[in-house]
Parts: sequence; C-alpha cells; structure tokens
Amino acid sequence: MSFCKERFLRVKIKLLAHYRDRAGIGDIDIDVPSPTKVSLLLDDVLKRHPNIAGDRSRLVIAVNGEYQGQDYTVADGDEVALIPPVSGGSR
Repeated sequence: MSFCKERFLRVKIKLLAHYRDRAGIGDIDIDVPSPTKVSLLLDDVLKRHPNIAGDRSRLVIAVNGEYQGQDYTVADGDEVALIPPVSGGSR
C-alpha cells in the first residue's frame, strides 16, 4: 500500500508599513503545499486580515528581497514581503 505524501513549505510573510499597522502584526509564518504561487499566499493573508489592502492589484511583492509578480512560485524558507504602494510627491 502506498501513501501520497503532500510536501509542505514554510514561508514567512512580512507585512510592512501600514499593512503591519492594520494587521497588528509584522510577520506571519505559514505552511503551504508545494508548489504554491504568491497569489495563493495573498489569498490566505487577506482571508486572515481583510483590512490590509483594498486593492489587491496594487500590492507590491518582494520575495527574498527581489520584486516578484503574483504568479511567482515560492520555495521552502522564502520570505515574502508585502509592500504598500508609495505615492510620489510633487516637484
């Protein structure tokens, strides 16, 4: 008899600036099945903390310090930072 053993990844989500303030926490450690895209991580985070971001398409994402899109596939131990959009000033 063989068993299908699903592999899970441990990923750290870092909430920055007002995302951290809105959620009341800065870090979320989650276990997700492998493979998982950033978009599925966002589903989980926004389910837990729906007041973080109103417009999901404006979220800026960095994985291990490099900007990535929501279709990026994360690896075990990755750090995914959610960065609020920054509005520019006038010159």
